[in-house]
Amino acid sequence: MATASYNGHTVDVDGEGFMTDPEQWNREIAGAIADDLGISPLNDDHWKVIDFCRQDNAERGAVPGLRRIAKQTGVQMKTLYKLFPKGPGKLASKVAGLPKPKSCI
Repeated sequence: MATASYNGHTVDVDGEGFMTDPEQWNREIAGAIADDLGISPLNDDHWKVIDFCRQDNAERGAVPGLRRIAKQTGVQMKTLYKLFPKGPGKLASKVAGLPKPKSCI
């Protein structure tokens, strides 16, 4: 298994850089991942999406899709694409320390 280091924290990741153990995640790591992806600083809407993704994944056992994220958080779809450009589902999951969504190629 591969590892990555964010602000001095070493985490397990898959071949695409998605964390494989959500328990290793914290907000400091999220900020560092966002920096690496060029989507920082994280604002309140980012955190609303990230926190929802983590909570929904913990409750349902699956990473939520974009429609579910938009509906449950109240963050409009076009805003999701502004917050997490070039693939909001994948990027939100990566910053949230979750696996790659099954709906993403």
